[in-house]
Amino acid sequence: MTPADLFPDSLPVTTAMRRTASGRDWLSRLPSLVEELRQRWNLRLGSPYAGGSCSWVAPAERADGARAVLKVTWPHREARPEGEALRLWAGDGAVRVYEHDPRQYALLLERCEPGTQLGEALELPAEERLVTGAGVLRVLWDRGRGRRPGPDSAIEDLAGATGRLADVLDERAGRRTWPSSVDTGLFRQASSLLRELPRTAPLETVLHGDFNPGNVLASGRRPWLAIDAKPLYGDAAFDPWPLIQQVDDPFAHPSPEHVLARRTALVAGELGADAARVHAWAMARLVEFALWQLDVDGGDTGHEGRLDRTVQLVRQARVLAELAGL
Repeated sequence: MTPADLFPDSLPVTTAMRRTASGRDWLSRLPSLVEELRQRWNLRLGSPYAGGSCSWVAPAERADGARAVLKVTWPHREARPEGEALRLWAGDGAVRVYEHDPRQYALLLERCEPGTQLGEALELPAEERLVTGAGVLRVLWDRGRGRRPGPDSAIEDLAGATGRLADVLDERAGRRTWPSSVDTGLFRQASSLLRELPRTAPLETVLHGDFNPGNVLASGRRPWLAIDAKPLYGDAAFDPWPLIQQVDDPFAHPSPEHVLARRTALVAGELGADAARVHAWAMARLVEFALWQLDVDGGDTGHEGRLDRTVQLVRQARVLAELAGL
């Protein structure tokens, strides 16, 4: 493979990382880092996968012919504990780790084949995909239950992470004059939930942190395995929202409140979680995301377009707040 094959300009990670100074610096070092890892772990590399905005990921073959995946991530806080959590899960519900260089944010992982994303398994009804995803998540929770990380762990407590999110949410919410169509009371409510929910968790475990249906892949060893964790430790009810939100968007239905109530009850039942608590976390996370996306570089999407999207997301958060009984 030539450098042009391994690091094409068309990769989404290249486009995303070029937007910041730290990203550009990482991109400049990436080819030499990949070559170092290739030699150290004795790999044959294929063309990189197109997905992902902060990781370079490519199929690899080990010296013994075993098929694997090399993943090198732009260094950031959320990515630090991935290898540690995967080691803890030990292939139970998630991909196995063959090699891990935490200093370089590099992982050599089990390859999932055929690798179909759960969200794209359209031959399965949405409810079946939700049950399937919940089954994988339950395995991860069972493996991580009661395994509170020690002082040397890279896995952070959920309360610390969401406390920072609440601080940023408060700053972003207070920075603007909002249209009358925006229920700004939800900003205060979401901030409070981000701080208070971790303190009242009925079940704490090692969380996946980004359990969306694109991060659950069809595999030969197990029917489905989780990838791309952003691990935290804390309230289990934090985890299910991306799965519920992104398996067949419930807000695209004529009565989203009924779809959300039914599907959240289904997932919560599979997980032994409280549906109202899952809704509360969903509301808080959606409000935080609504304000975050208003500030990010939207590429071709101008500020007005992002503001319209924020207004839409806050309306969706109101539905979730009502379902949570807030």
